Amino acid sequence: MIEQWQIDQYHGQGFLLVNNVLNPDDVAALQSEFDGWVEESRKHETPWGETIDGRARFDIEGDHAADHPSLRRVSSPTEISDVFKRIALQSRVAQIAGQLVGSRGARLHHSKVNSKLPHTATEVKWHQDFPFTPHSNDDLVTCLLMISEVTPANGPLQVVPGSHRGPLFSHWQHDRFTGTVDDAVIAEHCQQPTSCYGPAGSVCFMHTRVLHASSPNETELPRTIFINVYAAEDALPYGDNPLPSIHSGELVWGEESGEIRSTNNTLRLPEKPKGASFFVQQAGNDPLNY
Repeated sequence: MIEQWQIDQYHGQGFLLVNNVLNPDDVAALQSEFDGWVEESRKHETPWGETIDGRARFDIEGDHAADHPSLRRVSSPTEISDVFKRIALQSRVAQIAGQLVGSRGARLHHSKVNSKLPHTATEVKWHQDFPFTPHSNDDLVTCLLMISEVTPANGPLQVVPGSHRGPLFSHWQHDRFTGTVDDAVIAEHCQQPTSCYGPAGSVCFMHTRVLHASSPNETELPRTIFINVYAAEDALPYGDNPLPSIHSGELVWGEESGEIRSTNNTLRLPEKPKGASFFVQQAGNDPLNY
C-alpha cells in the first residue's frame, strides 16, 4: 500500500508514479506472455482475434510487417491470460487504485495492453480518459503498468499536472468523435507536460480527467504498458464500455455499498469505435465516421 503523502500528491497533481509495484517474476511472466503475442502478430496483416463484442482483440499499426512487428493494442488480455487476469484483479496495482479512488471500494472497468515496439509509428494524441468512459462520478484511475522499461526517449506518457482540476474538454470535432482535444486546447494547456517513466514493474496512476499523450517510439527499446482502469464502486457507468470483458465490474478492493454517487459533470457521450481500438478514431479512420 502507499502512504498518505503519495495519495495527496495524486490528488494534487493528478498522477502518481510508484516504482517496484510488481516483483521481477510477475513482470517477467507478463513480458513472456506479450512476447508470444508479438510472435503471433508476424503471421497477420490485419487485426485479428475477437473480443466479446465482436471486435478484433489484437490491433496492429500501419507500419506492421512480419519482419517489423508493430502490435499496438491487446484488448481485454485478462480474458486470455491467467497472469494478466491475476495482476488486474488481485495485485498491488488494484489495491493502490482502491486507495486512490477514495471510495469504499473499486471495480475493474476495462484492461488493455498498449505497446510501442522499436521504431514504430504508434502515438497517442492529447485527450482525457473520462470522455471515453463517463460515469456518475469521476473517481476513476487509469493505471499504466510498465512491463518493459520506459525511458524519456521511447514514447513515455506525457501528462499535464493539475489538469484534472480543470474542465472536461470536448473530444468531438465537426460532429465526429475523434477522441482528441482540439488544437486550441493543446496550444493553451499542453505545452509544458511532464514525462512518466521508470523501470519495469513501475506504475503511473493517473486521474481520469488528466490531459495526456505520447509520441512514437524511435528507439531500439520497446515500450509496453499494461493499462487497467478502475472506478469507484459507487460510480455508475454511462454508455457502452469501449472495451467490455467478462471481468468488467468485478470488485477488486473494498466492499459493496449498494449506493450510486453523482457529481456534476457535463459532456457528450462518446462513440464506441467500430475498429479494433481508439487509435482508428484518433486517426480519423473509424468506419463509424463514414
